[in-house]
Amino acid sequence: MTSVKEQPLFELLPTLATSRSHARCGVLHLGRADVETPVFMPVGTAGSVKAVQQGDLESMDYRIILCNTYHLWMRPGPETVRALGGLHNFIGWGRGILTDSGGYQVFSLKGLTKVTDNGVTFSSHLDGSRHTLTPEKAVEIQTDFGADIIMCLDECIAYPAEEAMVRLARERTSQWAIRSYQAWNSSQSENLQGNLQNGSLLGKRSNRCTSLKSQLFGIIQGGTVEKERLRSLEEIGEIGFPGLAIGGLSVGEPRELMHGMLEVLAPHLPPQKPRYLMGVGEPEDILKAVDCGVDMFDCVLPTRLGRHGSLYTPGGRINITRKEFARDDRPVWPDCDCLLCRRFSRGYLRYLLKAREVLGLTLGSLHNLRFFSRFMGEIREAIASDTFTDYAADFLAQYKKPVR
Repeated sequence: MTSVKEQPLFELLPTLATSRSHARCGVLHLGRADVETPVFMPVGTAGSVKAVQQGDLESMDYRIILCNTYHLWMRPGPETVRALGGLHNFIGWGRGILTDSGGYQVFSLKGLTKVTDNGVTFSSHLDGSRHTLTPEKAVEIQTDFGADIIMCLDECIAYPAEEAMVRLARERTSQWAIRSYQAWNSSQSENLQGNLQNGSLLGKRSNRCTSLKSQLFGIIQGGTVEKERLRSLEEIGEIGFPGLAIGGLSVGEPRELMHGMLEVLAPHLPPQKPRYLMGVGEPEDILKAVDCGVDMFDCVLPTRLGRHGSLYTPGGRINITRKEFARDDRPVWPDCDCLLCRRFSRGYLRYLLKAREVLGLTLGSLHNLRFFSRFMGEIREAIASDTFTDYAADFLAQYKKPVR
């Protein structure tokens, strides 16, 4: 019997890149979709990218979105998601899904939380009920959802933090990573055994929606302390995760410190694994991170800002709710092909938002998501043609200019 070679999760594409940049192009092979990188992932916190239909995301060629484990765990719960065929079927999205572990939401809750070496005990923001999230539980929930990429539970601390606290969080994150990896390995082995017994690679075990294609990413912590970042990268890298994420940035630190930590990590990141910078989405930061070799990004800003009338353009963001746009009959960005710019004026969008019409929320969100899909496409083209450094410089020079 001829064996079939399994396709790797990540394929690094050859480019003309020089030593001026660590930027690279690749492809994530998720089974449901091939995702070209660098890539931006829209955030569907509770299983929906706010105010945007899945078909609209597909029309903009988004091939992967992020869903939030904590919120889907609290409501509707893994049992309901399983009963409705898994997360992809539940939300009607046939392409890639990355789920975070839920750890960030737990740590950012303003209610009572208790963090121990075992995990985190917290009160639900919905009804105050008590729950405990362990590394094993986080893997179990995400595996039950059937996500394509799942994340380890980590300890994310805010900036600023004393070095002793940064070290403790880094140590705990590494220990949790080992436990997560063991739980994931066990889950994969059980799924394979159950599927072989069923005679099908798509078999189910105990009515759990599982996937042989789920991939677990480890998370690098260490705050803004260089030696802790490098130690975390060493510890997480030794475990053997299919991909690595950089967490604990964009949590209140100055932009210069974030960029500095990316520069510290860049030459030490393993080249054959995808790198994911969590929760970062401003164009300036994406360009810097791509220059440092990052492949994946997510952020709520495009849709959150779009719903409030802050719209991205190549010349910078404009606040469409300002009075000066009330009778402006121009499109937000003449060269944009989104529904808003093809059909409606700045003045109309301003009116919709002031009148609290739902259409305004959708149009603003669609525009910003289209900006980011084009932005990432331009980045990939620039890397492939070895013009990324010049592209980034030209973009930033134009991005700060006011839009008229």
